[in-house]
Amino acid sequence: MKDMNFRSGMEAALPTVLGYASIGFACGVVSVNSGITAVEMGLMSLLVYAGSAQFVMCAMILAGAPLLSIAVTVFFVNIRHFLMSLHTTTIFQGNSLGSNILIGSLLTDESYAVLLRKHVEEKQIAPSWMYGNNLASYASWFIFTVLGNVLGGLIANPEALGLDFALIAMFVGIFSGQLEAMARQLPMKKIGLILLSVLVVYVGLASLVSSYLAVLLATLVGCTVGVMVDGQ
Repeated sequence: MKDMNFRSGMEAALPTVLGYASIGFACGVVSVNSGITAVEMGLMSLLVYAGSAQFVMCAMILAGAPLLSIAVTVFFVNIRHFLMSLHTTTIFQGNSLGSNILIGSLLTDESYAVLLRKHVEEKQIAPSWMYGNNLASYASWFIFTVLGNVLGGLIANPEALGLDFALIAMFVGIFSGQLEAMARQLPMKKIGLILLSVLVVYVGLASLVSSYLAVLLATLVGCTVGVMVDGQ
């Protein structure tokens, strides 16, 4: 295994770190309107560590929602992490239980996407590489959500700065690199079939169920189709 140390994992997480700088800052700014202090924002980022869930928490706290409702909502918003963590354990087979728990605890959509791209290029990935990938993202999210909270009172409209588009831009950057790596190993016909199945399922379900459930089901279908075409 080459370039599989902690430092190279941190370098691979650079797109995530840059994305978290802006979207984390925006989350911190939003939290100010909910009456959340910098200390509370820091603890939320360290213990919850979930961008979409933290935005939802800020909105529900502002609305005066009961604690149980907030907890249940956050659980369902993040339920996709079970699926991502289960798949991640297959990449780190033979790794200790404690190490896999540590990797899964800090896993996000973005660090998972970076892992998948690396896995296309290298079938064997060292846990130390994943520690660097996860911890760089974790530190970035914590720092910039707290910074956004501290400076939030000075920014009345973060959308005017384009901060709300940062997450989309980050995903486009990560996905394009992953797609390029996949194209070197799989025929575009198979890749197109997988993407089409995800798109059709998501569009078909988006108006029937919540967006979070639609994403989860579309992901499951995409994984199933991927396994089927990979065996052909």
